Amino acid sequence: MEQQQHMFTNRMIRNLLIPVVLEQLLNSIMGTADTMMVSNVGSAAISAVSLVDSINVLVIQAFSALAAGGAIVCAQYIGQRNKEKANESARQVLFIITAISVAVSLICLVFQKPLLRLIFGSVEAEVMRASEVYFFYTALSFPFIAAYDSAASIFRAQDNTRGPMTISMISNVMNIAGNAIMIWVFHMGVAGAALSTLISRIFCAVVVLIQLRKEREGQEIVVRDYFKIRPNWSMIKRILGIGIPSGVENSMFQLGKLAIQSTVSTLGTAAIAAQAMTNILENLNGIAAIGVGVGLMTIVGQCLGAGRKDEAVYYIKKLCVIAEIVVLTSCLIVFALTKPVTILGGMEKESADMCFHMVMWITIMKPLVWTMAFVPGYGLRAAGDVKFSMITSCCTMWACRFCLCVFLIRVMGFGPMGVWIGMFADWTVRSIIFTWRFHSRKWLQHKVI
Repeated sequence: MEQQQHMFTNRMIRNLLIPVVLEQLLNSIMGTADTMMVSNVGSAAISAVSLVDSINVLVIQAFSALAAGGAIVCAQYIGQRNKEKANESARQVLFIITAISVAVSLICLVFQKPLLRLIFGSVEAEVMRASEVYFFYTALSFPFIAAYDSAASIFRAQDNTRGPMTISMISNVMNIAGNAIMIWVFHMGVAGAALSTLISRIFCAVVVLIQLRKEREGQEIVVRDYFKIRPNWSMIKRILGIGIPSGVENSMFQLGKLAIQSTVSTLGTAAIAAQAMTNILENLNGIAAIGVGVGLMTIVGQCLGAGRKDEAVYYIKKLCVIAEIVVLTSCLIVFALTKPVTILGGMEKESADMCFHMVMWITIMKPLVWTMAFVPGYGLRAAGDVKFSMITSCCTMWACRFCLCVFLIRVMGFGPMGVWIGMFADWTVRSIIFTWRFHSRKWLQHKVI
């Protein structure tokens, strides 16, 4: 195929991917900065934020997966040049995800204390009090997170990734500035950090919904009269059919992380600190490639909507190459920064040495197997092959990340390195399975619309 025959030129791909990658990187960096600022309030505050965020991440990942399901449906209709259906699918994405988020928020607010005591019943009283305050404000923000995710996914489905990136960037800066004012000027502690987060999320939702109402060149989807939207159950079924399996997959990963944390917590303070820092660094060296995967969903969705299956195959291959370059570059940069980061973080020598050892092995293994374990999956989900992805990911995660990890740590005495051996096994098995699935072309037999 010649370049002019492709649906997306290299320039279009750059314009689509760069803002998504930058948004993912910025969110990760700002999240780390947010945590470091809260740590200045005291150990009870950082413990409370860490515990509550383990719940919040589960909820936010579920909203994100549902929004991604909506983006795939929108993208396929756009590829089909069916503007009416694209707009209707966008309205239903906003309706159903916001409705679900309001229900989740109400449940969390009404059963706030019982939920926290059920999950974190053994924590100290001071930590529990701080957790209740932080959870109250973050639960209030759930509908705004859902509204932003839904609207942002609709923009991405029509190749506009710069708008959501700009809004997210301003929101992150607002959150960090708000934290500084609330924590260090007004001395509001955990409540101040939570309130700042709530305000920034409200800002995100309001601005992106206003932008979605505007008619302009290149914006095929325009949504107005939000309160007049009524459910279209056949369209909602399509959206949830993609979003729910992806949400289950994401939630299982978060549950697996919680289960692994409980095992690592038995290894002592040095190992816990080393594992925590390694997690942060590993997240940074993979987040940009995840942005490539997010962009891939829009590209494959539009290709399949247009009935161009050969183009979908071509772009999955092309973006896997791009993701591999991004992963290799990110790993090398993070590895080079590991020792300076552990020094700046004031880590004890034992923890710092463990962290460096684990990051070294991640730098070796991640470029070898990570890309094929994750990036093709985004393309397969855009084709509607979501159940295969969900079942494969859940099985490899529990078998390798959890069971193998627990065996290596508790039986074989591997220490925190056992977590990463389990992770490497998971990546390797997933990469083999997803490579086979991609080349089998069975994923092309699914239909979304």
